Amino acid sequence: MRLIFIISRQYPWQTVTMLLALLLSGIFEGIGLSAMLPLLAIALGGSQGAIAGTGKKATAAEQMVRNIFETVGLTPTLELLLILIFAAMLLKIVFVLVAKRRVGYTVAHLTTHLRQQMLKAFMLARWEFHLSQPIGKLTVAMGGETGQTARAYAAGVALIVEAINAAIYIGVALLVSWKATLIALSVGTFFWYPLNRYVKKTKRAGRRQVKLRKSLTSEFVDSIQSIKPLKAMAHEHQAESILIGKTDKLKKALQKEVVSKESLSAYQEGMKVVFMLIAIYLTITVWGMAPTTVLVLIVLLGRILRRLSKIQQEYQNMGVFEAGYWSMTETLERAQKMQEQKLGDQKPELKHAVRLEGVTFAYSENNVLNDTSMVFPAGEITAIVGPSGSGKTTIVDLVIGLLRPQNGEVWIDDLPLAKIDLHQWRRMIGYVPQETLLLHDSIFVNVTLGDANISEYQVQKALRKAGIWEFIETLPKGMHGSVGQRGLKLSGGQRQRVAIARAIVHKPRLLILDEATTALDPENEAAICQTLQMLRGELTILTISHQPAVLDVADRAYRLDQGKAVLTLDRMAPAGEQKDAPAAFG
Repeated sequence: MRLIFIISRQYPWQTVTMLLALLLSGIFEGIGLSAMLPLLAIALGGSQGAIAGTGKKATAAEQMVRNIFETVGLTPTLELLLILIFAAMLLKIVFVLVAKRRVGYTVAHLTTHLRQQMLKAFMLARWEFHLSQPIGKLTVAMGGETGQTARAYAAGVALIVEAINAAIYIGVALLVSWKATLIALSVGTFFWYPLNRYVKKTKRAGRRQVKLRKSLTSEFVDSIQSIKPLKAMAHEHQAESILIGKTDKLKKALQKEVVSKESLSAYQEGMKVVFMLIAIYLTITVWGMAPTTVLVLIVLLGRILRRLSKIQQEYQNMGVFEAGYWSMTETLERAQKMQEQKLGDQKPELKHAVRLEGVTFAYSENNVLNDTSMVFPAGEITAIVGPSGSGKTTIVDLVIGLLRPQNGEVWIDDLPLAKIDLHQWRRMIGYVPQETLLLHDSIFVNVTLGDANISEYQVQKALRKAGIWEFIETLPKGMHGSVGQRGLKLSGGQRQRVAIARAIVHKPRLLILDEATTALDPENEAAICQTLQMLRGELTILTISHQPAVLDVADRAYRLDQGKAVLTLDRMAPAGEQKDAPAAFG
């Protein structure tokens, strides 16, 4: 029940309203049930103080109802008792509706709040968090686990509803016959308690399912993202085999949950039948109760048993679903702990250069950069080349501020990055990755990314600068035509040009291309390089590449090797000091 307490503290007013409505609904149902005894007595011709045809004294419940009528100066006639029962049931329905609406609103608000909280935490988390988290795990947390949390809360509320109703029924039953009620509850507890082992089994199955769903979703997302190379090399069956193995394990966990739930339900039904038969026998033959009292008591005991069974079942459901909440909370807390810290508050301008001075960076024990210094002059094109794993992308991440060096500093003109407002700095950056991910939407939306402040004219201008506008004009819907799933309706070069338009549409000061031409054919690579030449002077351009064509348009080039940067090309230097461009490729 810890989950219910946690959520109740988050929504105290909604919880109080819900509990009050549930309590009132239970009280009115109890009043309606209490009125049944005098109603039956009158219907069978009984007197005001005795049970019809038996001469036995009225029960406490019956006498209580009659005393209430006498207090207000009314005689408990058949008509008035029917009106009382009808009014009590009507009020019960009203308060149940109020409670359920409140629960529905709380569940909707809870789910939305959790998803928004996770979105914020994921977006604000440091880059190291995203490097260590599988996409599938975050997807499960955002989708399935928030839904499971809502279902766990709903099951907990249903448990509380059943507990309140059971308490009301027990109270009325005690007024009818305290001796029979206490014995019945003692016997019921003795028989019902061993069934908790099925609840525990279900909770274990729920926790197992959460782990397996995370693993399965992560594998599935990775496989779908890699489906083209998998099919190209006829390896899709291996991926399918791994996924099928995980689905089989998930199936077994689901089967255990179903077996435990159905076993609990079956044993409960059998015990209820036996229990009711024993109760009927004892009330009539041993205690010699009046038929009307036996009838009402049996109804009450039956309802108490149903409520106790439902309490166990809802607790079982909550045990299955709350595993998703604890898993989601773990992911959320990790993201919040790894939140990106604000460095400074000064606004950069980038009038002169971006510099790395004595930068050292390592991933765990893997040293990538060692006392590295580089300069990227404003308005020029700087290329960084080097073998895979030499630290090219790490330099980009350091410049963006996604990573922080262990030693040394990144400078924007005369300001160290540690004193700069990172958000303002990143607003000055246009970034084009190697793997261009386009939304399954129009070219316009892929360039603006939903920014309402960017006009069609600005998009068209950016597309012209990216060198793709002439092609877009030939499309039936122009810039409003769909690019397809992941942009696959466009060629690789066209996708990269759309990505460049996206990067420059908000007029950045620094344009970064991270291996953006690596996967292109020579013709498309040359076209992208021509686009970069057109942007020279207007933007500061930093490009990471393995391709010689990039060096043809670069003003400056560095080669990275074994954690060190060597200046291999500087067209702006005096003629005698220029470096040999081919040396960049060894």
